Amino acid sequence: MLHLTTVHEHQRLSTQDLLLRIEEAVERGETDFVIEASGQHDIGGPLWNREGRPLRFLVTNPGQRVGGMCMPDTEVIVNGPAPADVGWLNAGGRIIVRGDAGDTAGHCAAAGRIYIGGRAGTRSGSLMKHDPLYEAPELWVLQSVGSFSFEFMGGGKAIVCGWNSQTLTSVLGERPCVGMVGGVIYVRGPLGELPPDVAVHPLDEDDIAFLDAGLEAFLDAVERPRLRRELTVWKHWRKILPAPHAADSHEGLPDMHDFRRNRWVEDGIFSDVCPDDFSVRGLIVHDADRLRRPVWENARHDAPCEHACPADIPSQRRFNLLRQGRVDEALRLVLEHSPFPASVCGHVCPNLCQTACTRNQLDDAIQIGALGRLSVHAELPVTAPSSGRSVGVIGGGVGGLSAAWQLAHKGHAVTVYEADEDIGGKLRQVIPHARLDESVLAAELQRIREAGVTIRTGCRVDAEQFAALRKEHDALIVATGGHKARVFPWPGKERLVAGIDFLKAVNRGESPAVPERVVVIGCGNAGMDVAAGAFACGATEVTCVDVQKPAAFAHEMAHIEALGGKIVWPVRTKEITEQGLVDEEGRLFPADMIIISVGETPELDFVPETAPRFRDWLAPAADGSVLDGVYAVGDVVRPGLLVDAIGSGRRVAEAVDARLRGTAAEAAPARSLVPAASLHTAWFAPCPAAGRPDAAHEYERCISCGTCRDCSLCLTACPQQAISRTLEADGSATYTSDPARCIGCGICAGVCPCGIWKMQVNSPAA
Repeated sequence: MLHLTTVHEHQRLSTQDLLLRIEEAVERGETDFVIEASGQHDIGGPLWNREGRPLRFLVTNPGQRVGGMCMPDTEVIVNGPAPADVGWLNAGGRIIVRGDAGDTAGHCAAAGRIYIGGRAGTRSGSLMKHDPLYEAPELWVLQSVGSFSFEFMGGGKAIVCGWNSQTLTSVLGERPCVGMVGGVIYVRGPLGELPPDVAVHPLDEDDIAFLDAGLEAFLDAVERPRLRRELTVWKHWRKILPAPHAADSHEGLPDMHDFRRNRWVEDGIFSDVCPDDFSVRGLIVHDADRLRRPVWENARHDAPCEHACPADIPSQRRFNLLRQGRVDEALRLVLEHSPFPASVCGHVCPNLCQTACTRNQLDDAIQIGALGRLSVHAELPVTAPSSGRSVGVIGGGVGGLSAAWQLAHKGHAVTVYEADEDIGGKLRQVIPHARLDESVLAAELQRIREAGVTIRTGCRVDAEQFAALRKEHDALIVATGGHKARVFPWPGKERLVAGIDFLKAVNRGESPAVPERVVVIGCGNAGMDVAAGAFACGATEVTCVDVQKPAAFAHEMAHIEALGGKIVWPVRTKEITEQGLVDEEGRLFPADMIIISVGETPELDFVPETAPRFRDWLAPAADGSVLDGVYAVGDVVRPGLLVDAIGSGRRVAEAVDARLRGTAAEAAPARSLVPAASLHTAWFAPCPAAGRPDAAHEYERCISCGTCRDCSLCLTACPQQAISRTLEADGSATYTSDPARCIGCGICAGVCPCGIWKMQVNSPAA
């Protein structure tokens, strides 16, 4: 016997969790349950045992629908009262309530027995029915039922004993038996007024035999056996049956058209709110008569991968071009959104797109990052004619170069002013060469130069030069990034080494001197890069600490641990001493060097104070502007990933282009994610890791969420042959549904694996 208590240490178990525990126990072979409920719903059904052994539930304090859809060989005993819907849709179970029951007890019951040891509420017994292939359902009530009881009853047997109910006007409540067309109600006690739908009859011998046999089992179940003598005085009982029709034929009845026009509309209860056009529709309808119509919503919604990408890279369009064999176009397409598909997307990006990929539900995400690496040598020719306008970009990092790339391809003259000896920002200065192939970065930087972007290195802009550049150019973009390490005011902070400065020195090949014992504050990916650099420069003991759960990738942390490093959290730094780092708990982490890597802030002393700021960062308007004709992108606005800077640069480039052409900047369209419920992964089989295609052929695994993959499932599944396929000039396919053939069945939406077909209400306006 399994005993379940649903409240533990003042925490209530949810209905869903309780039902899952019960199902798991039944699956294991458990058959007897004692459940101390706290209002959970649906206890007791539908369940069955694999070996056919009976299930038994002893329940206290249940919620609604106790015994709902109860199956044969299941017994549910409620010690005390129960709320609404006891035995709802009972399909054969034995349900016992040793107290009052709420409204709609036995509602829609089709089999089994329901015993109520007190009163039952409103609409009890409504819509009871009887399948002749099975034993008729029974509803036994010891006392009385509420109003509207046994509405539209179509079968089964109801027994209302009327015990202790002599003072009531009716033991069936007000307006009982309305619309009753089948079954029988045995009743003891006052009846009150009944509708013309039913007639009252005395008991015959068969009725008495049924009640005599059934009462014993009922009274034993509700623990009232002593009432048997009082309840078996048969002269106090009557039965209610549906009233016979005046005639068994349709002769003399008006035809339907006449009835609807002259009786239903004029005198019907819905005529004032439901106008009738008197048209007659068949079971299968087309065109305007359909309740629903299919709509082909190709690429209307973002796939999860695209929705998660800060740079708005259209991965679905790339895979569709690859499906069509247009490989060069697919590899060039990404350049419309990012000049760094190989270095950022392919090497250093955390690939939020792959984390969101629907394919994770089957095996592993599509290799979108690897696809980016294939675009390292792709070229996007400049197509826009020269605009005669110029733009200055202060900062040659990812955000600034992204904006410069976009503006150059729009026909503007772009000059990048970089303080360092070469462009590339953190990609070149900070990212370890082990994570980013230098030749890949060099190729993508060269592509930016070949696009016509002028590069001026060794040019550190000060306030005076900033003012001059504003006059020299038609627009100016601030993209100097974040290169000043964030340091907290701990005692001894002057002993800290800035992680960004350390990584820059390592990347310059300076091999900075590193003692044996190193502590790194910060366990993000940058912290792991610092730790790896410390080991490479001679450290033998490296401990990485963080105040919270490390944000670095699992494989990055595993690499550091494989080198002998330790990762410890939570650690709240208190002070930095000659011996090492001391946390608030008094623990000492011995170290001869402590490197901090918890983020960076921008240096903006060259930007006028009139530019709006939020703490250490610029606070641009919606179009990215901070002053008239001056815009900001990337880490000077907020700290973020490299891909965030790419997206920021692209969006600001759109705003600058609109300004230079004298047009209003177009608001970015609202991006909606394709509903997960409309995707059908069942059409796709898991693919073993050893058999997966290379990145250029990953379109074979891609589910193509929200974008048609031209699989033609809808074309072949439509029972009316209403869907047609059209091949467009660009090689893509479009699908349309012929309203003259379509019946609105929804099969196209049901089989579409990509969520393209949607069913909409077929309103006249549509």
